[in-house]
Amino acid sequence: QVQLVESGGGLVQAGGSLRLSCAASGSIFSINVMGWYRQAPGKQRELVAAISAGGSTNYVDSVKGRFTISRDNAKNTVYLQMNSLKPEDTAVYYCNVQAKRTVVTGTSSYWGQGTQVTVSS
Repeated sequence: QVQLVESGGGLVQAGGSLRLSCAASGSIFSINVMGWYRQAPGKQRELVAAISAGGSTNYVDSVKGRFTISRDNAKNTVYLQMNSLKPEDTAVYYCNVQAKRTVVTGTSSYWGQGTQVTVSS
């Protein structure tokens, strides 16, 4: 009973910015890692950015210096600030969280519905 709702996608010109949001709700005891994946047509889904519960981050090389992942633990929300967007950033972006529903259960992975990001040249 964990749901992830994404928002913030859209169409922008190259060099523009978008901010994606993903809010987790439902029966959640704790959230560990939160991240963003993307999948372009004809390509495999790739991890774009991830952030740990303690705030440690990592990024795929192609977005370093342009994208910033952050989280608001009080709101169970993860964000992806995307600046200096390029046409090659065009993809469906998926939020992913690793969460525990109870203190005695293991961590499971949950996915958002995906949001389209299109960058025009």
